[in-house]
Amino acid sequence: MDSTNVLLASSSAGLKMGSKEIRKNQTLLCAPIMAETVDKMVINMDKAKQSGADLVEIRLDSLKSFNPYEDLKTLIKECPLPTLFTYRPKWEGGQYDGDEKKRLDALRLAMEFGADYIDVELQVAHEFNESISGKKPEKFKVVVSSHNYHDTPSVEDLGNLVARIQETGADIVKIATTALEISDVARIFQITVHSQVPIIAIVMGERGFISRILCPKFGGFLSFGTIESGVVSAPGQPTMKDLLTLYNFREIGPDTKVFGIIGKPVGHSKSPILYNEAFKSVGFNGVYVPFLVDDVAKFLQTYSSIDFAGFSCTIPHKEDALKCCDEVDPVAKSIGAVNCVIRRPTDGKMFGYNTDYVGAISAIEDGLQGSHNISATADSPLAGKLFVVIGAGGAGKALAYGAKEKGAQVVIANRTYDRARELANTIGGDAVTLADLENFHPVDGMILANTTSIGMQPKVDETPIPKHALRSYSLVFDAVYTPKITRLLREAEESGATIVSGSEMFIGQAYEQFERFTGLPAPKQLFRKIMAKF
Repeated sequence: MDSTNVLLASSSAGLKMGSKEIRKNQTLLCAPIMAETVDKMVINMDKAKQSGADLVEIRLDSLKSFNPYEDLKTLIKECPLPTLFTYRPKWEGGQYDGDEKKRLDALRLAMEFGADYIDVELQVAHEFNESISGKKPEKFKVVVSSHNYHDTPSVEDLGNLVARIQETGADIVKIATTALEISDVARIFQITVHSQVPIIAIVMGERGFISRILCPKFGGFLSFGTIESGVVSAPGQPTMKDLLTLYNFREIGPDTKVFGIIGKPVGHSKSPILYNEAFKSVGFNGVYVPFLVDDVAKFLQTYSSIDFAGFSCTIPHKEDALKCCDEVDPVAKSIGAVNCVIRRPTDGKMFGYNTDYVGAISAIEDGLQGSHNISATADSPLAGKLFVVIGAGGAGKALAYGAKEKGAQVVIANRTYDRARELANTIGGDAVTLADLENFHPVDGMILANTTSIGMQPKVDETPIPKHALRSYSLVFDAVYTPKITRLLREAEESGATIVSGSEMFIGQAYEQFERFTGLPAPKQLFRKIMAKF
């Protein structure tokens, strides 16, 4: 079942919240407050308000010592935002390991002292809700929660779970599951969009990250954002700052188009920063997210709604993504890899393109012209040059194809010779193994292009070729752009070569992708300004 091909009936009209901002959604942002002392909690509550949170979740189970009567009064009185009290026991993934009656008494006391919300676990919710029947303050709400730290059940099982939570008398339903693959999140989106009651539906872990950003699109009641990076109350939580300023959380509505980068790994990518800032600058109603994908075909099949409108593809999915497209640009077909997939809004058909080679080849040509004062003639400065490509994957194919088109003699170097040979045969070039490069110098003034992830964060000490072998090259290009100057580029520069960073290729291909995503001209100066920060 296509879990996200859902028609969203809710209005996307902007909502005036306070005097400051227009929001396109009513989804609240909640900052979890975890600290060992009440004093630290009070400090963090102020930080939460400053960071833009709408409410705080006070995790009582994180306190080292807790005097319910005194501490609850202080926490409620001192909090500048609405409060959600959670006292999570160990059996539900929390830290509390004491008497159950004392735990529930503390939550009842929080309600009496003026808490706005409290969270109780499904296992004890019936009994708890009966105990407060007739005593609930008018605006007070009970969140009944269920946490699954193993997987994400089927849509049917999730539906039954929501019904069981509702039967307890919950005002707000909360389900948190765990993503084993990104396709799991679609089931949570489906449950959210069809829910008749306020629902908090979150998928934990890196593969569930998009559930936290896109929940306003599907009508979720709230999402969690941390006040500091790394201090999380559940796996995969983004910071409040990233939700608000990187992903423009308040601007996401039911009709917001979703774009993103498909890769593995994907956390290092600067693409979300680049595209979200650009979308905002031109007033385009889109959000760009990281998709950590294991199986591309399954991902594209699951998120088949036209609202999932376009994707950038990176390592290792450029070749598999091509096979999933309904139509492929002739250049991308020749290369055998796509780095951009667009879903046509009229019929949902997928079109594959390759914009990698354009950005990389023009950056290398600019580097050659700059370093040798070659005037820009009709002939490319690559014509007749020996061009060594490291890697025979999608990006390797793109560069080999682009260099060949410009008249270079291409040599493919790969860890496995057979793959190098296969690509060399396809484009009409030679093949060597990666190990052969150490003593490979048929001519001086060669060009080297690394298209593998060797040297990418976090393995910044790695390089594909020893330093002494770099003396034979006049220009070295590295497709890796995190870090901007890799070990390969640093050693190449020390050996006297001109160097071209992967950020040049990244910017070049991003211009074209932005235009395909939006139908608008790319804000080139803005792109360069953003990339200069890294």
